[in-house]
Amino acid sequence: MTHRFPIKEIARQAGLGTATVDRVLNRRANVSAQTQRRVHDAIDELTSLEGQLAARGRQLFIDVVVEAPTRFSREIRNALEAELPSLHPAVVRPRYMMQERMRAGDIVAILNRIGKRGSQGVLLKAQDQPDIRTAMAELGARNIPVVTIFTDIPDAPHVAYAGANNYAAGETAAYLIHHFLPSTLAATAQTGPVVITMSDEHFRGEESRKAGFVTAMAKLAPNRPIIDASGGAGLDSDTARRMESMIEDCRNIQAVYSMGGGNRAILQTLTDHGLTPQVYIAHDLDSENITLLQQGKLSAVLHHDLRQDMRTACHHIMAWHRLLPETAIAPPSDIHIITPANIPGFIKKQARIG
Repeated sequence: MTHRFPIKEIARQAGLGTATVDRVLNRRANVSAQTQRRVHDAIDELTSLEGQLAARGRQLFIDVVVEAPTRFSREIRNALEAELPSLHPAVVRPRYMMQERMRAGDIVAILNRIGKRGSQGVLLKAQDQPDIRTAMAELGARNIPVVTIFTDIPDAPHVAYAGANNYAAGETAAYLIHHFLPSTLAATAQTGPVVITMSDEHFRGEESRKAGFVTAMAKLAPNRPIIDASGGAGLDSDTARRMESMIEDCRNIQAVYSMGGGNRAILQTLTDHGLTPQVYIAHDLDSENITLLQQGKLSAVLHHDLRQDMRTACHHIMAWHRLLPETAIAPPSDIHIITPANIPGFIKKQARIG
């Protein structure tokens, strides 16, 4: 069976042997569904990287392992691929393993496979679990550098963290909610609750956001209750069920701070019960949040430049391989406050950059 890419190139991208790729392409027996999927994913990756294949420089195969809702993992991939042409003197070849839900054992199995077949680096967004820490240590022992992205795993064996300061983001959210809420509210409303939502407490980035938020709110509005409705994994159906289970506690809701996504589901559940928060702060400027901002349903989105974060992550890998001095590593991204008022201009600016 002929194909637009040589079997050797597909095998390199998939991290498989050429004989295995040949069996998949020719639909021979005794090939697992997982292996077939990896080969077809590799072909898709090569298609999106076609402009990179002819570039000159040291090739670095980097594995991107992400547990996140599809809407966010798509943004991560787009940000990384937009940065690839600028990553001189390396030619970065990403391989993706992205799923909305992964158990710790799933992540460990993926990291172990990467360790056995080899890699020049791993970009990892995962929960902080003991088994995952062990798998990260084993990659380090195999001289495969790991960079955590967007949510750190503190004190785990890894080269660096690439992403925004999540604690500061939580403090910013508290400041915005406190100052957005009208000061002339009736006495009963002045202590109306703020609902906070995380996708999962084991994502330490969201835990840091929560810690910053709770600490700042204790100083700004110590009498305002905080209701924790976390646990929906950022997925609409699970987030809606979690909000529904907490709805009686939300009757006097004044604000929402959503750290883990699922904002359309949260808003719809509140609307179904006749509840409208006066202030709603969310994270990340994905397509869903852009629409909700344009509709005026979100007060603000705390956004960080995913392209800069992915550039920083790749720079750490390149510096580990001595292809870049550490002084040239891109700095961490800053937090941008995007509102319905400035979203049109921000989108135009991002389009020019892209």
